[in-house]
Amino acid sequence: MFDARLRPLIDPPLNALGARLARQGVTANQVTLAGLALGLLSAAMIALGAPSWALLPLLASRLADGLDGAVARSQAPSDFGGYLDIVCDFVFYGAVPLGFVALAPEANGLAGAFLLCSFYTNGASFLGYAVLAEKREMVSTARGVKTLYFTGGILEGAETIGFFVLLCLWPSGFVPLAYAFGSLCFVTALSRVLLAARVFSDR
Repeated sequence: MFDARLRPLIDPPLNALGARLARQGVTANQVTLAGLALGLLSAAMIALGAPSWALLPLLASRLADGLDGAVARSQAPSDFGGYLDIVCDFVFYGAVPLGFVALAPEANGLAGAFLLCSFYTNGASFLGYAVLAEKREMVSTARGVKTLYFTGGILEGAETIGFFVLLCLWPSGFVPLAYAFGSLCFVTALSRVLLAARVFSDR
C-alpha cells in the first residue's frame, strides 16, 4: 500500500549508493545474496531467543534488498538477477515466521502455519499476475523499475517489513499479530484475483 509512495523518497539515496558500489565492482547478485544471508541470520537469531537483536540483520537485509536493484541499474540488469531477487525475497519472508515458530513451537505453531499459508497464497496471486502481465506486455513503474510486473495491494514490502519489526519488538504478541496480518494477506490475494478476473478475462 505504501511502496509506491515511498519510492520517490528512497530511490535517490539508494541509487547513489548503488552506483558507488557498482563502481567498486560489487554486483547486484552479490548484494542480493548478502541480503539473503543477513535475513537468514535474523531468522536464526529469532529462533535462538534474540528477536530484539535480530532487528539489526533484518533491517540490513532489507537495505540490501533495495540496493541490489540500484546496483543493477548502474550496470547491466539481467533477467536472472530479477529472478534471484524474488526467490531470495520469498525465502526471507518465510524464514522469519519460521524463526518465531521455532522460538515457541507450541504457542506459535498454528498461528505461524496460518501466516505462512497466507504468504504462500499471496505470493501465488502475485507471481501468477506477473506471468500474465508479461504475456500481455504490460508495464508498470509505480514501484520502481522491476524485472517482474508488480501489482499493488493492502500489504506490500513496506508493510511486511514493518510487521516483522513489530514482531521482533513484541515477540509475545506473535499469535494475534500473525492472525491479523495473515488475514490481511488473504484479503490482498483475493483483491488481486478479482483484479486479474477483470483485466485478464477474455471476452
